[in-house]
Amino acid sequence: MMLDLSNNLENVPVLLEENTALRTLPEFEYSPENIQGPGCTVDPSEVILPGCTCLSHSCNPESCSCLQKYGQAYCRSGTLLNLNGAGTGYSTPVFECNALCTCSETCSNRVVQRGLGFRLEVFSTKERGWGVRTLEPLPRGTFVCEYAGEVIGFDEARRRQLAQGSKENNYIIAVREHAGKDHVTNTFVDPASVGNVGRFLNHSCSPNLFMVPVRVHSMVPRLALFADRDISAHEELTFDYSGGYSNQPPIEPSAQSDAALQTSRTDALPRKTCFCGTDSCAQFLPLDLSVLS
Repeated sequence: MMLDLSNNLENVPVLLEENTALRTLPEFEYSPENIQGPGCTVDPSEVILPGCTCLSHSCNPESCSCLQKYGQAYCRSGTLLNLNGAGTGYSTPVFECNALCTCSETCSNRVVQRGLGFRLEVFSTKERGWGVRTLEPLPRGTFVCEYAGEVIGFDEARRRQLAQGSKENNYIIAVREHAGKDHVTNTFVDPASVGNVGRFLNHSCSPNLFMVPVRVHSMVPRLALFADRDISAHEELTFDYSGGYSNQPPIEPSAQSDAALQTSRTDALPRKTCFCGTDSCAQFLPLDLSVLS
């Protein structure tokens, strides 16, 4: 029997490739959703956002207060409605209906909160450690999985990054959302000790997934990964650790461009080699110095 890495916490099992040495798996606690970590002042599981008063089976954009918030929406099929700019790093957030909403549990504006819907497998790669592949086809725009873990504060993210050795993996992702001219919201997620299947996803300079911040019950976003194109069964799933930006040599934080999504996946210079093997490979993994500033 194949091992379910989620311990039955997901709708479908997260499988581990057969004939893989279990002793090489990193030790971590599986959590399908974000949890509150050091420096995070808001419990991500707490229901804070107001619910809509829709009485229909599925909400209508013209009348639903959740869908009228700035952001993207889903098609009736559950895929993202507007895929323009997918993978560019400038992703408009999504507001899903939540536990306080009066609409049906099957409302088309409830996608990420339902969790995994496709069978995924964690497998061992030749040069990139662990990876994730899908065991069934994924249509473009489909929600695949979250990048879930501890939501931590800036100081804790910096402390963890500085404490890491040069050969250790840094899983911290920093999401920056810009609302207006001067308001920036920063969210730091670290799935190293507590996380889900997303912690095993590899970087690619030509990825097949892109990340979108999705809010359900709380203003703390869930980092949802969607298919950037039609993905075949048994294909490895990857995303751009830089959030879709040009993977160029690092620049000082004060000179960085306005970024909707960036990552802190490496710890310091010298940069780590990228083994994605794509024609557009930048030769090095993305490096974000902002957490170290």
